[in-house]
Amino acid sequence: MQCVRHERYAWAGCAVVALGLTLVSDLEPHRVWGVVAGAGYAVAAVLACGARSRPASRAVAVVGAVVVGAVVVPLVSLATAGLGQLEVTVVERSGQSLLTNGSPYVADPAVVADFNPYLPGMALFGVLPGDVRWWLGGAFVAALAAAGLYRARLLACPLVALPLAVSGVDLPVVGLMCLGVVLAGQGRPGRAGLVLGAAAALKWTAWPALPVALALIAVRRGGRPALWYAAVALSTATAAVLPFALAGSSAFYRSVIAFPLGLTDTASPAASPLPGHLLATYVPGGRVIAPALLAVSALLIAVSLVVRPPTTARAAAARLALGLGLAMTLMPATRFGYLVYPLVLGAVAYRMPQRGDTTVTPIAPVTPIAPTTSIAPVNPVVPSRKKALI
Repeated sequence: MQCVRHERYAWAGCAVVALGLTLVSDLEPHRVWGVVAGAGYAVAAVLACGARSRPASRAVAVVGAVVVGAVVVPLVSLATAGLGQLEVTVVERSGQSLLTNGSPYVADPAVVADFNPYLPGMALFGVLPGDVRWWLGGAFVAALAAAGLYRARLLACPLVALPLAVSGVDLPVVGLMCLGVVLAGQGRPGRAGLVLGAAAALKWTAWPALPVALALIAVRRGGRPALWYAAVALSTATAAVLPFALAGSSAFYRSVIAFPLGLTDTASPAASPLPGHLLATYVPGGRVIAPALLAVSALLIAVSLVVRPPTTARAAAARLALGLGLAMTLMPATRFGYLVYPLVLGAVAYRMPQRGDTTVTPIAPVTPIAPTTSIAPVNPVVPSRKKALI
């Protein structure tokens, strides 16, 4: 028997994380996911020790075990039982409110469930029939597939599999961000602007992708394509957000701006023990220090886009992953689930080509050889198959 150690230990570690979540979480959907996914990860860890003569079939079995155990079965079970995080209810209710009242926001929110901290585009998922998690997860997978970046192992990673099963609101956002960055690297400013504008209409967390893609297009294609991208992206996001911000300015402000920033009497439940939250909670003056560090990190990323702009989609995705990783850890009101942004962007950056992203490679012109009076015999060179250029 041949054991692929890194596979075995990786999935065994995921099993420990999933089962540990059942012990520390007070949310029933998390506990259900932890038990079911833990079993799936454990099975995958065992299957990772497979027969040496059948590595391909064994790899398929391992991936199948983690996808079914960590994503499919928990999602079907929780959706059937009507169990999920509060975000599921918020998105579904906002969609129904959009249909009946013309606005996805409650005029006078009083409790946490009344607040809708998402931008208006997110309510469209709530309009669709059935459990909203199917549509959120489907949009995520479709965006990665359109970008050529879909990987089943990424889907089975705990930081992706857990939100897929219990919530999913951040997944279409990061999926569209990945697709938009890829389109920007391919020199398609209009399509990149449309995709990233749509992402920006879902949630504030997508907005950092706009200047990163702008810098990429500017350095790769020049000023005019960059301006076209900016016009499409901003007009798409503005068309989706501005009418609701103007029509119900008070409701929009309370849910989308005041609530996430902790400016309402009702506190946000986003309070995972990441550095920003710990600073704001336990360090004197931390409520000023944490936002200051967040602002400094954002400024440094912005300066880097000017001083050393990304020249490939891979570099842009990596820069965006770094910026969002800093932001998610330094935000005073944050969750571990927000780390799905730097995780997915970092993973897809790793899978992207090392060099340029265009599909056409310019061919250097051939310089003609001047005629000579005598030609020396040339020994034929047989290309080596071991060093064949692809």
